[in-house]
Amino acid sequence: MSVHVQNSRMTTAKLRQMKVNGEKIAMLTSYDFTLASLVDEAGIDMLLVGDSASNVVCGNQYTLPITVDEMIFLTKGVVRAAEHALVVCDMPFGSYQVSEEEAVRNAIKILKESGCDAVKLEGGEEILPAIRHMIQAGVPVMGHLGLTPQSVNQFGGYGLRAKEEAEAEKLLHDAKLLDEAGCFSIVLEKIPAALAERVTKAVSCPVIGIGAGNGCDGQVLVLHDMLGLNQGFKPKFLRHFASLGAQVKNAVETYVEAVKDNSFPSAEESY
Repeated sequence: MSVHVQNSRMTTAKLRQMKVNGEKIAMLTSYDFTLASLVDEAGIDMLLVGDSASNVVCGNQYTLPITVDEMIFLTKGVVRAAEHALVVCDMPFGSYQVSEEEAVRNAIKILKESGCDAVKLEGGEEILPAIRHMIQAGVPVMGHLGLTPQSVNQFGGYGLRAKEEAEAEKLLHDAKLLDEAGCFSIVLEKIPAALAERVTKAVSCPVIGIGAGNGCDGQVLVLHDMLGLNQGFKPKFLRHFASLGAQVKNAVETYVEAVKDNSFPSAEESY
């Protein structure tokens, strides 16, 4: 099925109108120009240059090691590729937790040097002052609640969040605060579907889910996961829309064999 892609760029105002109209929002991560070009052409609404690049691109176990400069480098390529999608860059661990002043400085640096449209931060009430100052400075901000991977050491793993009433109520409270502060969107990660739907209805900004059921305004997945490139990773919420891992491996095996048996390059492939 073909997807109609608007020629004009996606904006935060258009995303809000999509929520009002009941039109679902599609978001994927991306970390390089080539894949971002394909994803953008396919009609994606938002591209997230996630700090998951620490895992997917750099091979780290956690998202924590990636730096602001590394995120800017990756985001530049995605921005060059995006003719339609709104590009969001994750603010990495340590770039906004130290002080409000440093948080705003890093957010502005990311916007100016990468050319992205917005930044994303993990956390609720505890980082609200920094978010308010960023928005006042003209930086569009996407919130992120539920399972926040930068807090993996504090949580003790990647389990389901907000199962208990107290944490669920805090999450709802945090979402309302982020919405009132002016966040243009909020990501909810790995929380009960009923809670995610409740939050979605309680806030005016679009809510994007990952492992949060289909009651959200939209969905996000890690591109390499949904394409089946990360073959060993299969949480309950992930659907493989392709099996490219096996195809890439088979293609490389065929290439190696062709080089070894001297059938590549052929006379037709030589000058």
